[in-house]
Parts: sequence; structure tokens; C-alpha cells
Amino acid sequence: MDGLVFDIKRFALHDGPGIRTTVFLKGCALRCWWCQNPESIREFPETFHVKSISTAFNKECVEKTIFGKHYSVEELMDELVRDRVFYDESSGGITFSGGEPLVQYKFVSECLSKCKLLGLQTAIDTSGYAPFDTFENVYDYTDIFLYDIKLFDNDEHIKFTDVSNKLILNNLKELTSLGNKVTIRIPLIPEITDTQNNLSDIASFIATLKNVKQIDLLPYNKISESKYKRLRKPSILGELQVQSAEKLLEIKSLFDSLNINVSLKG
Repeated sequence: MDGLVFDIKRFALHDGPGIRTTVFLKGCALRCWWCQNPESIREFPETFHVKSISTAFNKECVEKTIFGKHYSVEELMDELVRDRVFYDESSGGITFSGGEPLVQYKFVSECLSKCKLLGLQTAIDTSGYAPFDTFENVYDYTDIFLYDIKLFDNDEHIKFTDVSNKLILNNLKELTSLGNKVTIRIPLIPEITDTQNNLSDIASFIATLKNVKQIDLLPYNKISESKYKRLRKPSILGELQVQSAEKLLEIKSLFDSLNINVSLKG
């Protein structure tokens, strides 16, 4: 069995507790307008030729960029255990992200089980858009689910992500009923997900759940804008302004009222 990985990020600090290595897997059913990792989408081939301007010779040249590499479980595990000392010292571990890592759930499940045999802490960063039996398949091997809620209104969710949120919200109910493993992550996209109505609806929904470990608020990050330019892919959103510190604190105060630990990431 092998998996298709487009990046491995070492010393990651925002993908779960402690120092982590994050494995980014290709494939995702969603088409979020603000996607931070457009190279995760399967439409981008594993080898992609990118045009650039050489500053030395002031002429256009073509670079070959790799957006996917096949790993066996054993090959990937060899990469992941290299930084074990940092995981142990910081209470960190391994995070599987994407794209949507559960698109390749058989490969991910095998890697997770190997991590647990080695005593490594594990996390899955997920959109929640997968059959629930997929979550059940990986549940025992996963210490933390980093679970996105983007938009509560279903029509809005379809408009901005291409899929309904009904499966996502139902899966979250089921997953939190199993135990205290879920950290909810809310990407704050200016004038789309960071509106008062959307955030109030999400907060009300979270209040109905049995177990939520933590809430992570994710301020808008402009890093993806340069990726779209490099990939020659137009960004639907264009350039957005990041939220002010005052706006972020106002949003945080809304979720603080739930008596769940809330953090601002990034």
C-alpha cells in the first residue's frame, strides 16, 4: 500500500500540540474559495511545470515542481521517526493533513497504527467530509481530530466549498459523542466565514455537542495568494485584508462564552 503525499512539514507548531511533523496528502472533495493548499487538488499533476522569470538573465524559464510523491507506509514512517526527540520533548507528534487526508484513509489508517505502536501522538486535520465509518476506522489510532467548521448555513457552504455541510455537521455530532478527542477549527475568511451571523450560528451549534476539547480560531493567512500566482491559477477571492487584532479579540470573546478553551492560531 502507498499514499500520495505533496508535502512533509517538519517543526510544525500550529497543527496540534507541541512540535509536530505534518504530512500533507493529495485529494479533497471540497473546492474552498480560500484553499490554502491548492496543490493538494488532484487536478494538479504530480509533476507541474511552472514558468518564472530569471532575474540573472531577465528571461522566462521553466522549472519543474513536484506536487506529489508516492510513499509506502514504511518509507513514510522512516521520515516521521527522524524527529522523535522533538516530539517527546514538546508533547508533539504527527499530523495528517491535506487536502483531506481521509480521501486516502486506508493508507492513513495504516500509518496511524504504526505511529501508535511506536508511541507517537497522532492527529488528523479534517474537513469532516467523509463517510462516518471512515472516522470509526481511524478513531482508535487518532489522539486528536482537528475538525473544520467553515459555514453553518448549508446554501452558503455549497456556494463557497462546492459541497453540503450536512454530512460534516452530522459526523461532528457522532464523533464528539465517542469521546473528548475533537478540536474544532474555524477558518476566519473576511466577509465570508467571519460574519456575526455565521459565527453566532456555529457557536450555538457547538453548545449542543457533548465533548469538545478545544476551539481554534484561524485568522486569514495571505500565504496562499502567492501560491495561486505561482500555479497560474486565478484566485476567486482576490486579495483580502487580514483581520485586525480588535476584530479577532471580539470573535474570541463570542466563543469564550462557551466555557471551552479557545485559542487564536497564527
